[in-house]
Amino acid sequence: MRRTVFNEDHEAFRETLRAFIEAEVVPVYDEWFAAGQAPRDFYYKLGELGIFGINVPEEYGGAGMDSHKFEAVLYEETARAGVQFGGSGVHVLLALPYINMLATDEQKKRYLPKFVTGEEMWAIAMTEPGTGSDLAGMKSTARLSEDGTHYVLNGAKTFITGGVHADRVIVCARTAAPTAEDRRHGISLFAVDTKSEGYSVGRKLDKLGLRTSDTAELAFVDVKVPVEDLLGEENKGFSYLGHNLASERWGIAFGAYAQAKAAVEFAKRYVQERTVFGKPVAHFQNTKFELAACQAEVDAAEAVADRATEALDVGELTPAEAASAKLFCTEVAHRVIDRCLQLHGGYGYMNEYPIARLYADNRVNRIYGGTSEVMKMIIAKNMGL
Repeated sequence: MRRTVFNEDHEAFRETLRAFIEAEVVPVYDEWFAAGQAPRDFYYKLGELGIFGINVPEEYGGAGMDSHKFEAVLYEETARAGVQFGGSGVHVLLALPYINMLATDEQKKRYLPKFVTGEEMWAIAMTEPGTGSDLAGMKSTARLSEDGTHYVLNGAKTFITGGVHADRVIVCARTAAPTAEDRRHGISLFAVDTKSEGYSVGRKLDKLGLRTSDTAELAFVDVKVPVEDLLGEENKGFSYLGHNLASERWGIAFGAYAQAKAAVEFAKRYVQERTVFGKPVAHFQNTKFELAACQAEVDAAEAVADRATEALDVGELTPAEAASAKLFCTEVAHRVIDRCLQLHGGYGYMNEYPIARLYADNRVNRIYGGTSEVMKMIIAKNMGL
């Protein structure tokens, strides 16, 4: 089945990206894996390659593209190579949409040139200990000072991807108490400089997967945030968060599909090379049937992922459609990667094989960006249930 989602520009980008991965990432990826994070200077290389500036307006040093298809190519190529780009994904997929949507011209002039080069890496801090997917339950506060020049930020965040290397973090905090009618009222967003006094990075969390992506706990003790770093309007943060969840969930869905596709290729190569009882593992009927079933599921996930990509690019991807794509693609990836690991036998459990790392990396897809259970609630509500 011929895909129509990508054009010649996307394929040229794919060739450039593939060469970059082979030269700059694959040879050192085992070192990153052992260290538990990509080195900070790697992000400068991504900046030089233009990865960070694709969706940044030209006047701020970017390419001015208004499409997520280049990101889709990146998902496919990193999965194909069995690598991750550290915590840089949150920089582009999560943080940039808030800057583009909410920042004033003055803020964009301050933020975006350094964003594009990788000089300032961004993260976003929503989740707090004990709140999980219930963002309305956050307790972090930001109180306006008496002279009105800054906010005083206090609180804690956890599971913050890119939190170790981040130079700025979009922090969600309460600037007003929730109301009886709306417990989501009173949340605001701030572009916090991580060099600020009272800002601290706690533990670099020891995760099951995504080992090269730094994930941290953050703490704020009387951090002074200039009023010039408020993003958007005060107390409207929750609506902003909801606005960008569709693109975030698209990214997880597409990434999961790309992982499933890569898993089939890993398994296909392995079973053709591995000999058991004097025959290649690929010779046995069970192997053929398992991989055929996996390929059929990947084909279906590809169609869903591509459809969601087209809808997102024209601004028509609804929250329910994004939830459906995320639920479907992540569940497919879960099944496919598990079956492909099984075909590797004992070697599939060894981290030296990409299928083992992929198995661990994939598991979080059904948790972050909203759990599968939350996705089902969104879909059911859209069905009128």
